[in-house]
Amino acid sequence: MGKAKRERVLPENEAKAVTRLLRISPQKLNLLAQLIRGKKVDKALADLTFSRKRIAMEVKKTLQSAIANAENNHDLDVDALVVSQAYVGKNLVMKRWKPRARGRVGRIIKPFSQLTVVVRQVEEAA
Repeated sequence: MGKAKRERVLPENEAKAVTRLLRISPQKLNLLAQLIRGKKVDKALADLTFSRKRIAMEVKKTLQSAIANAENNHDLDVDALVVSQAYVGKNLVMKRWKPRARGRVGRIIKPFSQLTVVVRQVEEAA
């Protein structure tokens, strides 16, 4: 008497991975998402490996997780995978306060983001 299995949202040739609570603003994380969007996964991994951005290793982990999901859970060919979607969403925002002159206060916001990477298997054109 378990719950009924939920229908798959993605098509059969796609797999995804989501990383939540990344300690970076969505605007900065979106720069790396744009970097890998539409590329083959081996090229995207190489770009993230040599990127100088602080959060690049976390994005690389998410991409590797999506590749592993495609290979192990959905039986897709790793050599034919392309990053079809990479998008960023807002997550929680920590609010901190810093004392300023004349009894005032300066608000400091520390945003978090979430990253979703979707990989798709494409057929090679002969």
